[in-house]
Amino acid sequence: MPSDTLDAPAVPAAPPGGPDPAAWRIVPRRRTGQWAAAAVLLVLLVLALASVVRNPAFQWGVVADYFLTSAVLRGLGLTLWLTAVVMALGFGLGTLLAVLRLAGNPVLRAVGRGYVWLFRSVPILVQLLFWFNIGALYPVILGVRTVNLLSPVAVAVIGLTLHEAAYAAEVVRAGILSVGAGQVEAAQALGLGAGRRLRRIVLPQAMRAILPPAGNMLIGTLKGTSIVSVIAVQDLLYSVQLVYHRTYQVIPLLLVATLWYVLVTSVLGVGQHYLERRYARGTAGAR
Repeated sequence: MPSDTLDAPAVPAAPPGGPDPAAWRIVPRRRTGQWAAAAVLLVLLVLALASVVRNPAFQWGVVADYFLTSAVLRGLGLTLWLTAVVMALGFGLGTLLAVLRLAGNPVLRAVGRGYVWLFRSVPILVQLLFWFNIGALYPVILGVRTVNLLSPVAVAVIGLTLHEAAYAAEVVRAGILSVGAGQVEAAQALGLGAGRRLRRIVLPQAMRAILPPAGNMLIGTLKGTSIVSVIAVQDLLYSVQLVYHRTYQVIPLLLVATLWYVLVTSVLGVGQHYLERRYARGTAGAR
């Protein structure tokens, strides 16, 4: 008897006078409750959007007038520049701290752990205020007077970078630990040094675990730069504040800043999605 006959699945025989099993139709389960809940949520969403659009208190005409003004665009440009610089410097320092935390030397591990503990424990606003008042804490450093040495933008870069590095260190460390030990052992067997193992073997594979939280940190940093308005850095939020302090149109100017934040974070979210797909090729997460 041929082998394909033995391997073929058995088809149930039709009872005498009954329907043919081959003609049976599979009917998907009806999820009435889910569809009802979805319809209710959709109606509530439409009503909420209609109330926002039709409410004259939002002053959408004023929002349109100020949305592309030079003052707002300058503030947006500084916000984007500050975000890019802080993310680059923060992840550079964070990668170094992650390597220290994974080092075999207990002193280096303690230094990395202590940095992460300190800068994650102190609120970012307090850190910015400390750096902004560095002249009062240390009037002279290495013979240089520190009064007015740092501009508000420099203070923002330093404070945000040091704060960001503490969180980036944990993200990078988790990504490195996600790489299997066999990969590192194989690289050692090939004679690759520690630096080349990190650059060529560990980090490329760790990117799958690093990218999702790093993308969230990028978006959080973009929104978190608004805190530098307390030290008079003319970012997006501070720029609209200057306008509404003059015109008293608080709500529409805050909406201008909100819409720009939503627009930029949406673009960053799309970029994060495609980066994750790129590094997840060949895995279950590539979709």
